[in-house]
Amino acid sequence: MDVLEELVRLRRSGERCALATIVEVDGSAPSFESAKMLVRQDGTIVGTVGGGCVEGEVRTVARAVMETGKPRLLSFNLSQDAAYQEGLICGGRLEIFVEPVEPQLRAFLFGAGHISQSLAQVTRLLGFHTTVIDNRQSFANRERFPEAEEIVAAGFEEVFPQLQINSSSYLIIVTRGHRDDMLVLRWAVTTGARYIALIGSKRKVISVVAELEKEGVPRERLERIYGPMGLAIGALTPEEIAVSVAAEMVAVRRQPKSDWRALSMSVFRHDGSKALPK
Repeated sequence: MDVLEELVRLRRSGERCALATIVEVDGSAPSFESAKMLVRQDGTIVGTVGGGCVEGEVRTVARAVMETGKPRLLSFNLSQDAAYQEGLICGGRLEIFVEPVEPQLRAFLFGAGHISQSLAQVTRLLGFHTTVIDNRQSFANRERFPEAEEIVAAGFEEVFPQLQINSSSYLIIVTRGHRDDMLVLRWAVTTGARYIALIGSKRKVISVVAELEKEGVPRERLERIYGPMGLAIGALTPEEIAVSVAAEMVAVRRQPKSDWRALSMSVFRHDGSKALPK
């Protein structure tokens, strides 16, 4: 199996991994400069950097690198450290660079109106693989969305089972009406998406959340909603709204996972009680 082909496959499927590359070899070593090894989330590997204790330590460090998102440069002196002689009959020194490989970020725009048109342009610039979904072919088409990688003109419920949603997925709900917003949101909160945003005023978001609560949707799922969507910059036009939503997506992307809730759900108070409209 080719290391780089597997790396691309893992990124597209939404899985993290780490790539280890020998960047320097001095003297006798168990492998060659530029040799690569890919470490999956479950610890399995593709490729090799020489085997033995070196490879074992690289795998351990790779798991940590995936967790922290920070690369590491490892140095091994094979001629001095007896621990590395087990299975490695050689001497010399080598350096191995271990870097995290993040999944491909994906933005799913539910609704193909003016806001989605502007947002598709921005998400493309930010490196998101962008998919536009709408049940109106006259709206969901290549002429209106030249920047989108995928355009799906079909009913939302028909599309849901086909979508691979994971922790690198960002769902933005901007459909043409309340019924479709509810339909998409009801499904969205059951997924593992990192970001779920709903268009509308605070009053609308509260109303939608209240309806879902009546249906029995657990509170912890509803607290994942970013609504009203976007950072509060006073946005009015579709272009300005797109900028505010994109900025919020960046904030979520760069925020540690433990702090996601601090950014989300403006319709819930910090003490967990719902902020109902007056």
